[in-house]
Amino acid sequence: MLDRLILTDFRNHAEAALRPGPGFVVLTGDNGAGKTNVLEAVSLLAPGRGLRRAPLSQMARQGGDGGFGVAARMDDVELATGTRPDTPDRRVVRINGAAASANALAEWLTVLWLTPAMDRLFIEGAGERRRFLDRLTLAFAPGHAAHANRYEAAMRARTRLLTGDAPPDPAWLAALEAQMAEHGAAIGRARRETVAALAGRLADTDDAQFPGADLLIEGWAAGDLARELAAGRARDAAAGRALAGPHRQDLQVAHRAKAQPAGLCSTGEQKALLLAIVLAHADLIAERLERPPVLLLDEVAAHLDPARRAALFERLAGRGQVWMTGTERAPFADLGEASWFAVTDGRISAG
Repeated sequence: MLDRLILTDFRNHAEAALRPGPGFVVLTGDNGAGKTNVLEAVSLLAPGRGLRRAPLSQMARQGGDGGFGVAARMDDVELATGTRPDTPDRRVVRINGAAASANALAEWLTVLWLTPAMDRLFIEGAGERRRFLDRLTLAFAPGHAAHANRYEAAMRARTRLLTGDAPPDPAWLAALEAQMAEHGAAIGRARRETVAALAGRLADTDDAQFPGADLLIEGWAAGDLARELAAGRARDAAAGRALAGPHRQDLQVAHRAKAQPAGLCSTGEQKALLLAIVLAHADLIAERLERPPVLLLDEVAAHLDPARRAALFERLAGRGQVWMTGTERAPFADLGEASWFAVTDGRISAG
């Protein structure tokens, strides 16, 4: 858990310091006050681009010097990330004062989140669900991001060759396709293992408020990707993209009791299914890493009926640090002990 968080020129926060306790951490304030910005800052203490997936240059406060800083302490470990004014698009990470890679943050902290933007996950395109699955996978397999980056780089290079004006070099194409096959196999394997673990955990779920969910990866199935790509060069050249590989996969979710795809369920049921998956994932992380993840739940209480809200609070109690936001305190009336912070126009006060 985090016991100190310091923001410097981050979004609308010129300077802010919080000392959250264990368990529930609640930020309240008007819309636009900067509550979600605090959650985004915490999400940057893990590998990846944070809960908004925004460019680093957009995170620096307008009117500042062009850089920003996010620093936190957990036990005896100091974590820090941010940018410098002269390199606003380059992320800097430090662990206990020493330079480190963003992926190294995963050794110390796992951060999971749920935001209102994710409520449309089951009715949007496959790309959003793949990104959601990859975030879940990254918590189990820290090398997953590196495989994904190398796969995408090789895929882009192959597409440029296939769609260029000059005839492509077959040897170069074969080398790129071999890279895609190597990293694609690792991506597919890690995703399958994540879905299998989640499916096993969700199969044990018997909660009326957070229904059981069936998970399935659809689309490209692991095989001899290099052979598929070599055979499909003409097709891919015409399409302007690769039509085989893990970038064509999709995560499908169904409401088990209703045997109904999540995309056809009600808005409330979709939210409950999404929460069920995130909670199951948090449980698995706590077991495997022997430490609970930090959970970020943005505006979650306002979108749940009282019964589901009470069930959520009960489910989360005693399971690590959980940060939540809301425009008022009323939805959290039954929460019990918590660290409370009021956010007003980029200023944060305790209580």
